[in-house]
Amino acid sequence: MPAWLIWIILAAALGAAEFFTLTFVLGLLATAALVAGLLGALGLPVVVQIIGFAAASAAGVWLVKPIMDRQIARGPDVRSGTAALVGRSALVLEPVDADHGLVKLSGEEWSARSIDEDLVIPVGAHVDVVEIDGATALVYPREALPEPMEPNGPDQTRPGQDRPEAD
Repeated sequence: MPAWLIWIILAAALGAAEFFTLTFVLGLLATAALVAGLLGALGLPVVVQIIGFAAASAAGVWLVKPIMDRQIARGPDVRSGTAALVGRSALVLEPVDADHGLVKLSGEEWSARSIDEDLVIPVGAHVDVVEIDGATALVYPREALPEPMEPNGPDQTRPGQDRPEAD
């Protein structure tokens, strides 16, 4: 079997392996094997084919791999639509609880729900958008909310009743 045919078979095997692994390195090696196969098909000796394979492999790894790594690491460029609203701040226009509410988000009024079912967020509070569910913003308060005062708590007196005098 001629050496160039072995290079072509190796290129096909590496290309198939790249298809299943998606590492990009095997694809670069498949291209290098294809270069060596073409050199062999031109009638050049096996030593030249091996040098061609090594040079094409090194060039691929040295030139192409850093570009591919940079493109993969970048991730998505721009968030748009409702995905762009997640993480933004909003102002509460109507009290927000687990079932309903209204916030001003990016200049528009949005229906809102508190992500915490036990929390009621008062008007004027600033909230962060955690998620968008359809046309409803799921929000959480940006700062700690003041504790609601109990209407007849221990420090308060009922209207019309005097505080007890200290003895």
